[in-house]
Amino acid sequence: MVERDRIMVWPVYIDSQKSREDGRKISVRDAIEAPTLKEIEEAAKRLSLNPVLEPEKAYPKEWWEARGRVLVDKTKPKSVILKEIAAEIKRMR
Repeated sequence: MVERDRIMVWPVYIDSQKSREDGRKISVRDAIEAPTLKEIEEAAKRLSLNPVLEPEKAYPKEWWEARGRVLVDKTKPKSVILKEIAAEIKRMR
């Protein structure tokens, strides 16, 4: 089995309701409101990023609340992948 480079996609990274200080990684214009793990997973599948869902994980800044994360293949820079996932969720909605 070939080991792939992966990146973590926490919902907060693409949530338009979160500030940069809270952990948002992309611009509000590119971000979406309240993304769910299932939406991120489905968008990553559509983008052929081989998503792996980890629902039991908690974002370090919100360690008390396990909202989960999705691991995806790193095929491009992280910011580009996050924007593509958010754009795909916008299309899906």
